[in-house]
Order: sequence, then structure tokens, then C-alpha cells
Amino acid sequence: MPEYGDGDAISHEQRVAEMQARADVIRRDMGGASKVRAMAEEGDRTIRQHIDAFLDDGSFREIGTFSRSLRPEMRDITPGDGKIGGHGNVDGRPVAVFGDDITVLRGSSSIVGTRKETRLYDRALTMGIPVVHFGETGGGRIPDLMGSEGISEPGAMFEMSQRRHRIPMATMICGQSFGGSSFVSAMSDYVVMVRGSCLAVTSPKVFEIATGEVISFEDVGGVDVHARITGQIDLGVDTDEEGYEAIRRWLSYMPSNAWQPAPRAEPIGDDGPDPQLAKMVPARRTRGYDMRRVVARICDPGSVFEMQPNYARNVVCALARMDGYPVGVIANNPMFQAGTLDPQACHKVIRLATVCDSYNIPMIFLVDVPGFMVGKRVEHDLMLHWGIRMMHALQNASAPTLTVCLRKAFGMAWQAMNGSRMPSHGIYCWPGAEVGFMDPEVGVNVAFGSKLSRITDPDEREAERLKLVAEVAEATNPFEAAGTMRIDEMIDPADTRSVLISDIRMLANRPVPPPEQRPLSYWPSC
Repeated sequence: MPEYGDGDAISHEQRVAEMQARADVIRRDMGGASKVRAMAEEGDRTIRQHIDAFLDDGSFREIGTFSRSLRPEMRDITPGDGKIGGHGNVDGRPVAVFGDDITVLRGSSSIVGTRKETRLYDRALTMGIPVVHFGETGGGRIPDLMGSEGISEPGAMFEMSQRRHRIPMATMICGQSFGGSSFVSAMSDYVVMVRGSCLAVTSPKVFEIATGEVISFEDVGGVDVHARITGQIDLGVDTDEEGYEAIRRWLSYMPSNAWQPAPRAEPIGDDGPDPQLAKMVPARRTRGYDMRRVVARICDPGSVFEMQPNYARNVVCALARMDGYPVGVIANNPMFQAGTLDPQACHKVIRLATVCDSYNIPMIFLVDVPGFMVGKRVEHDLMLHWGIRMMHALQNASAPTLTVCLRKAFGMAWQAMNGSRMPSHGIYCWPGAEVGFMDPEVGVNVAFGSKLSRITDPDEREAERLKLVAEVAEATNPFEAAGTMRIDEMIDPADTRSVLISDIRMLANRPVPPPEQRPLSYWPSC
């Protein structure tokens, strides 16, 4: 046994006690006892408090407690080097967790701190467990990253970008997040953001210095900006507790890794006929209604967990359960923009489809779509790009998909919503639905506008228009497509839930392609 100083041997017990005392100080005081007290007085949580509040009680086991800056002059003031992480449990299931310690140089990213993140990510990937990240870093640490050596070791970001969704990854933005933590959120499958925090590439202070632009933290990257405009988060919440609960709930639908099946819950709800369902969808194609109520009625009671509820509200994207099985739900919502598909809606659908395909979660499409949005704005927002990209994604999806047309499906939006000629494992249609190239009212005006304009008598012109509309509408009868096997079956609306559950039960027996054969696992998650 080695001897120290005066030659007295140090026992194992003394060494353990010394190590434990040192760890206790690091964990208690973090970047300074005064900083910890100041955060408490302001009602802010430290990263250690976030981790403890999120994980099952007493389950956290730290990795890298004694890490510190690589720079000799900063070793004594950088316990943990701005990053804290380790392993713990969520509802009894293991996860890896890490986040930014703003008591140490604002949680700035440096060489040792990012090595810790990389190490935790590598361990999670090897162990096959999800990663949860708490982000509020002040950005890259200067001078650590100023030179070529520093910037050439950017940490876990590049390893994470190669993960191919083999393990689920969630981020909670709980403070001002710039640089590294923002980059991690952009690579995550699920992102929650607490009101009052900021998510951006760099600080508004840098904006002002670099460009002269003066902008507030809220305006550049607040909750409302990302929840409603950019779609870079899945949910904005008012409190930390809401954020923890959202991530716990999201994890409950996910397998621990891409090799495992998604966890089935205890089946609840009746799978018999539901005569009230059809009454929730107005027969008149132009009348709006809230598709979210229909989704809740079809899925297991209380199981619908909506993704990006305030972004691209013309489509509903959610995780839910049917007969206890996790499913992804993608549905047009006629309450907003008539349920059309615009670039933002396509972007939203692709994000959920990527997650579902990566973790072999079946997708259910509920269709009531008048077409793609048209106009200058959407054309300039890359309507063509995002519409075809959405179809490209769904054509390549390996996860099971099922489609039900409730009321209408016009134009290529029928295919984009996983209709005929798409790789759906079941295409069903309510008997009152309409499927065609264009809304009959619009189609008549486009195709016969010149003919109608030559009829001078208004009553005669209207009578002819209605006659033409009726003729075009007859051709949209879904029984025509069902007659040529472009629709698998016409179903009673009351049987929608039971038909879908029956298929989902059978699809649970299908051979599951390995993760490397799930094309969307290679796609970006947002």
C-alpha cells in the first residue's frame, strides 16, 4: 500500500471517507455556496435540483463528480466543469441524464465538460437507455474554445448527430440556452421549454455586438416564438414540474431503445361500436370541427398526448394508445385553415413520423383534407419542398401505418396523408366521404368557369353550376376507389376504433425490421 507524507499508511476507510467528504463539498457548494444560495433566494433550481426532482427518488448515480477544467489556473473554481450528469430511473426504467451547471461559469461548454457529456451519451447508447438533457448553458467558454485546439474538440454534438435514433432523447430548456445546449435540443426527439427561458443559437447580446440589432431574449427565442412560430419545441410549460411530467409521460410511450418494442399499457376503453362518433363530424364538407375531440374518442381514454399543440394547428400530431399499444396519430384539423397541409404542417408530420418509424410505433392517419394550401406565402415558404418531403418520408417509413378517410380527401393531399398508393397497411373510408382531384365546388369553377360566364341569366347560370357540381361530386364517391381496390374497405364510422384495434393487434405480430433498416431513423428529427 502506498504511503503518504510522514510515512503513515492510509487505510481504505480513510481514503473512502476523504473521497466522500470531497464529493459532498462539490455536490453541496457546486460553483460556490453563495451562488447556490442566490439561486435559491431567486426561486431558481440548480442542475442538481432539476435532476433530483425529475428522477425517481434516490435513484441518481453521478458520473464525473471530480472532473474540472483542463486549464490549471481554473481547476479550483470549476467543479464538474459546468456539466453534471449520471444515471437514474424514471418510473423504474433506467435513463442517462445530464445538464448545465450555471454556478460554474454560466454552465459554459468547455473541453472536459463536453467530454463528460460525450461519455454519458456513449454509455447510454451502449446500455440501450434514453437520454434526458437539461439545457441552460451560456454558450462556449472563452478562452477554452478560442484556439484551434479548443474548437476542434466540440464534444458530444457530433456523436449525437450519428445516433440514428437508436435511443430516445429528450431535452428540457430550463433557462437561457445558447450554443451547446441549444444544439442538443435541436437533435432531440422531444423538447420541452419552460416559460421565461430562451432558446437560441447565440445570445441577443452577441446579436447587438455583431450586427447592431437590439432584440429581447423573449423575442429572439421565448416559449411563444418556438411553440407557435418556429416549431423548434414540442411543448411550452409554465413550471419546471410541468416540464418534468411532460418528459416522463413522453418516455412512457417510448421503448428504451430501438431494439425493444414500445411498452404496452393495460388496455382500457370499449372497443365495441361507437354510434356517437359520426355525429362529431359534420356532413357538410365546409363546416369546421375540432379533430382533437375525434382523436380522443377513437383512442384509449386519457391516452392522447399531443405534440406541438400550438404549432401548425391545421394538423393534430399526438402519441396515444389503442388497446394499450402506443401509436402515433396524424390527423387534419378542419378547425384551423380548414385542415389544409401547409409547409409547417408537413414539417410537423415529418417530425412525429421520424420518431414513430425509429421506434417502430404504428401511425394512424385520420384524413379530412381539402388539399395543400395555395398562395404566395406558402410557395415562398417552400410548399413544394415540404409537401414532397412529407410524402417521401411516409413512402420510406417502415413502421405500420393505418389510414381512415372520415369526410374528404382532395388532390395529392390524399396521398400525402398516407392514402391510396402509399404504404399503408390498411386504408379505410367512411361511406359519406369524398375522394377526388379537387373540391367539386372549386373544380367546377376552375374547369367550367368560362362556360358558366357565357350564361347571362343568373338563375340559369347557378342551376347549371349546381348541376355540374353534382356531376363532379358523384365521381368523388369513395365506392369507386373501393371498387378498384385503392381503398381496402368501406366501414361504418361506429366501427372505426374496433377496426383499428383489430389491425393493431395483428400488426403486433409482424416481423420488425432491425433499426438499421428503418429509413427514417437516419432522418433529422425536426
